[in-house]
Amino acid sequence: MLFDKNRLRSRGLLLWGCLLFTFVAAAQPIKVACVGNSVTFGYGLKNPSIAAYPVILQSLLTQKYQVQNLGLSGATLLKKGHRPYFRSKEFTQAIAFSPDIVIIDLGLNDTDPRNWPNSKTDFEPEYSWLISQFREKNPKVKVYICRLTPIFDGHPRFKSSTRDWYTQIQQLIPGIALANNTGLIDLHTPLSSRPDLFADDLHPNEEGAEIIAKTIYSALTGDYGNLKLASIFSDHMIIQRNKPIVIYGTANRDDQITVSFGQEKRLVKAKQGYWKVVFAARAAGGPYSLRISTTAQTINIQDILIGDVWLCSGQSNMVFPVNASAGAASALNDLKANTPLRILNFKPIADTNGQSWNEATLRKVNQLAYFNGQWERAGKQNLADFSAVAYYFGQEVQQKTGVPIGLIQLAVGGSTVESWINRSTMEHDEQLVDVLSNWRKSDFVQEWVRGRADVNLKNAENPKQRHPYEPTYNYEAGIAKLTDFPIKGVIWYQGESNAQNPEQYAHAFPTLVKSWRSKWGYDFPFYYVQLSGINRPDWPAFREMQFRIQTQIPHSGMAVSYDLGDSTNVHPVRKKQIGKRLALLALNKTYGNPEIISSGPIPISVRKEKGRFVVRFKNARNLHTRNGEVVKGFELINQKGMRFDAKGRVSRTHVELAIPAKQHFKKILYAWQAFSDANLLNEANLPASTFSLILK
Repeated sequence: MLFDKNRLRSRGLLLWGCLLFTFVAAAQPIKVACVGNSVTFGYGLKNPSIAAYPVILQSLLTQKYQVQNLGLSGATLLKKGHRPYFRSKEFTQAIAFSPDIVIIDLGLNDTDPRNWPNSKTDFEPEYSWLISQFREKNPKVKVYICRLTPIFDGHPRFKSSTRDWYTQIQQLIPGIALANNTGLIDLHTPLSSRPDLFADDLHPNEEGAEIIAKTIYSALTGDYGNLKLASIFSDHMIIQRNKPIVIYGTANRDDQITVSFGQEKRLVKAKQGYWKVVFAARAAGGPYSLRISTTAQTINIQDILIGDVWLCSGQSNMVFPVNASAGAASALNDLKANTPLRILNFKPIADTNGQSWNEATLRKVNQLAYFNGQWERAGKQNLADFSAVAYYFGQEVQQKTGVPIGLIQLAVGGSTVESWINRSTMEHDEQLVDVLSNWRKSDFVQEWVRGRADVNLKNAENPKQRHPYEPTYNYEAGIAKLTDFPIKGVIWYQGESNAQNPEQYAHAFPTLVKSWRSKWGYDFPFYYVQLSGINRPDWPAFREMQFRIQTQIPHSGMAVSYDLGDSTNVHPVRKKQIGKRLALLALNKTYGNPEIISSGPIPISVRKEKGRFVVRFKNARNLHTRNGEVVKGFELINQKGMRFDAKGRVSRTHVELAIPAKQHFKKILYAWQAFSDANLLNEANLPASTFSLILK
């Protein structure tokens, strides 16, 4: 019996010892090694010991984890680099730490001309070698490698080397992760639109370090803030017909997401926090409902129509509201109840007027939280402050086609064309990259634009405070959030803030169109408004440039508006005619109605015969003038550059201009006055554009 008691006591002690060992083992924190360069170390922060991203990551992960900052300023991944990480005490400490998780963020310093040109082929194998060193120490270690944080255009080597070599490294990193079976954390995307966080264009500040920490925290824990649907989705929306129906949002890693559209259902799990499902394309119709759910959450979207979605963008003449346009009262009174017209008005949180913004507004602008809006059924109240040009366009298209029309207004008064182009396109375009640099003092940017921004930003303490007139801003704050959402096409009214430099715009505008189409993944139609008539001497050349570049942009068209202008007001009120001219372009070119004439007379040739110039036109079966007046707007330029009013007469397809005696001419101008009374029309009563013709 004594033997049995001792035996039992012995077993109890053994069991207690095992439990104690298990408890102690379980209480050991998960060790996380943050391997990297100056971004990891916290260079440039006032106090890296409390503000570097590994410190913030530790607080997010709590005491269940032990996070070590093993960053080395200036470190290269390349062994032959100017400061190779593998030779550092930080590397030795990282290996000795025997981490359970390793976060590697190296590569920024490898873009240095001392490193990349001579050793670029070593980057992949040496990254693989670095990963293997941690696995040799701890075969169960989880390794994550990172897409690099941004380098912005103000960096001293940006154009000479860094821009291109940085891109090459970024392109290699996903392949390295795949080949070595590591996790991949994207530190680039959350920061790529935040130059305000990078005082020296390379090192993020405290807010940037916090964004890095939260990004890594989500990757490690799978916590991405629960189920969310992209903000473009709301009640009363319109989804593009005849295109795959794409529904997307964010969710936690292990959440099973059920998406039901109508009677169809899809199941999906989020990858790196993002989820997307695709339903088959549908013809116009509705209403439909959308339901997205997990075991813990449900989101319901009601009253969805399938139709055509048009993005309506530009500056103040696109913003110009219905209630300020000529004939607004009758237009709103004629609005039919239950019209299949839906609008989404992305309103800015602060207008770019003559006011200085407060601290809260400045902060939200930097955070790209500048636009707010939800889909609505079109009605008198919400249309009153909606874009007049967009409304009259959408109303005409809807009435002529019978298709439900969705209009997305995303426009900013005074904005430049460069503010609507994405950063990567600007950075890699040799003509546009210089516009990015120090834009508030740049001759590329109109003086009025810079002055208005200075007023808005008077209270800003951050020298890199952002603004909607800044190159890339409106793309990053607005357009970037729409590119996964299929659209029918774009209507555009902008150029007033670029009119001082038509040569620059002739390159920038086609670049914008091409870049947007690339982001959406297809060549949607793009219709735009030519600047109107006003007493500004630089506008005729700009209008002629807008007319000319139509031929450079496939699936495009231009609506003339100089005849609807105001000599003293940059915001003419006759917006209904402009909206309908844009609609004619869409109805003819996009909806395929050949009976609709969509543009005015277009000059195709000029010849000299019997003491006169004969200018021939297309889109001109029956040329005439407004109210039967004598033809106006033609001028002749002689060899000395002197301008002469040209007297002429109109025939059915051509105009004949008398040649003054004893003069030799080199050019014909039409509607070249800033505020022109040019009056040439075709059989659809559409005006000829401002143009010039070289005489040979």
